[in-house]
Amino acid sequence: MRNLLALALASLLTTTSVAQSASPTAGSLATNQVQVATGQLAGATLPSGIHRFSGVPYAAPPVGPLRWQAPQPSQPWQDVRTATQFGPRAMQLPLFGDMNFRSNGVSEDCLYLNVWTGAQSGKERRPVLVYFYGGGFVAGDGSEPRYDGEALARRGIVTVTVNYRLGVFGFMAHPELTKESPHHASGNYGLLDQAAAIQWVKNNIAAFGGDPQRITIGGESAGSFSVSAQMASPLAKKLLVGAIGESGSLLGLQPLPTLTQAEQTGVAFASSLGAGSLAALRALPAQQLLEASGKEGAPHFSAIVDGYFLPRPPTEIYASGAQADVPLLVGWNSQEMGYQALLGAAAPNLESYRAAVQKLYGAQAGAILKLYPATTDVQVEQAATDLASDRFIAYSTWKWADLHAQTGDQPVYRYLFARPRPAMTPEMGNATAGLAGGVVKGTGNAAPAPPAKGAVHSAEIEYALGNLATNKVYAWTPDDYLVSKTMQAYFANFIKTGNPNGAVLPNWPAAGKGAAGQLLRLDVTTRAESDQTRARYLLLEQVTAK
Repeated sequence: MRNLLALALASLLTTTSVAQSASPTAGSLATNQVQVATGQLAGATLPSGIHRFSGVPYAAPPVGPLRWQAPQPSQPWQDVRTATQFGPRAMQLPLFGDMNFRSNGVSEDCLYLNVWTGAQSGKERRPVLVYFYGGGFVAGDGSEPRYDGEALARRGIVTVTVNYRLGVFGFMAHPELTKESPHHASGNYGLLDQAAAIQWVKNNIAAFGGDPQRITIGGESAGSFSVSAQMASPLAKKLLVGAIGESGSLLGLQPLPTLTQAEQTGVAFASSLGAGSLAALRALPAQQLLEASGKEGAPHFSAIVDGYFLPRPPTEIYASGAQADVPLLVGWNSQEMGYQALLGAAAPNLESYRAAVQKLYGAQAGAILKLYPATTDVQVEQAATDLASDRFIAYSTWKWADLHAQTGDQPVYRYLFARPRPAMTPEMGNATAGLAGGVVKGTGNAAPAPPAKGAVHSAEIEYALGNLATNKVYAWTPDDYLVSKTMQAYFANFIKTGNPNGAVLPNWPAAGKGAAGQLLRLDVTTRAESDQTRARYLLLEQVTAK
């Protein structure tokens, strides 16, 4: 029975592969209709004149026998397909209060993308940005207002957001999955989804007035991890002309799990569900799998070195110069993690700081304290914030930028986003009065309490993509819109030319290959400055935290 199913599936995929590879024709964007390889789409025109096509399938629904398989080509359709509603988001639990969605529910059937374009004809050739959302590989969606592509489309860029599988559905490995794979690999399905979406864009974006030869990918947090992965993978790296990473990469202090390790994790998870086979796992309802993966003690499913999508550990790939040789715009925020992540509930004073560092680093604590110095209680908060931020995500982002600058032939433009969010609106301030946590559930946006002194993790997204007005939590000021205008201009220039610099913008020098590198500090007063932190990251590589 399994062989018959495999033969039938192979026949179906062969048929749809032929349809998917057909060349799209120039569509009539003026009437919101385009022809892609699998059929005709009807989108909508926004009040700004930008055309938006939402919920466009780029792969077959990964359900039934396609659960935990590489994405397969979507089937063609006969009638005009309406593309005005965002498709379902990937299976996920409501984990983060800074997320709100315009998507059509939650479903395993989630492999959809969205396109914003200002082109009036499929004959135009505008540069393209393909953007991947963050959320720790367990949450997120391309419909989130903070990722909206309209603002960049108004700057002449065809902007695409992509849904990809998450959590247990996107990253579980298992020996039976490896055995059935023609590539002898399993896991990384979410990353394979992204690669398939990039290929779809390559094949179809001309219909939207985009240039298939000028695809830049970008993303924040898990989306930035994804960009570092796509640059390293042989599946996608040749499709790219540029990359943007905001806070994070796969080149962290801890190595990624191997395929063997991930398979063992998958088997243990299956056993906890009483599923003794792959068939039994695939027979389980998606909601049951999702809820089991969210229980305390359940494994965190994420990227692995599977031998196929990632033939080697990413650090090795970048160190050998085998990654995509494209310009990279990359950076992180001034307060990626608060001092509480290091000190816990203890007050930020010298005693608690030194005790926390001693507990983590033992005999190496002295070296850490020299490069994250605090000689008074007042200085502890910043020192602990710096160390917590570096351990969380800044180190991995730095390592990515540093290795790419050393082994690649293209420039690296590094930033530090330092603009703290403004105060909350009066309505939100009243709604959150007395809350001790840092997130307001149900508002759709993160609300720090107390206000952060630096730029917190993910704070730059609305600035970079021109979507401040979609976040109703904060009382944005003219200075915030100035920072956003500046950051959008840098991003747009980079997507168009591979260089963020342009008229009336402060000069952004390339990072350079050594210790004398420079970065751009993005704030109300944006300026280039010398990197003063390299020694910290080199030390973190040398010492071993407990």
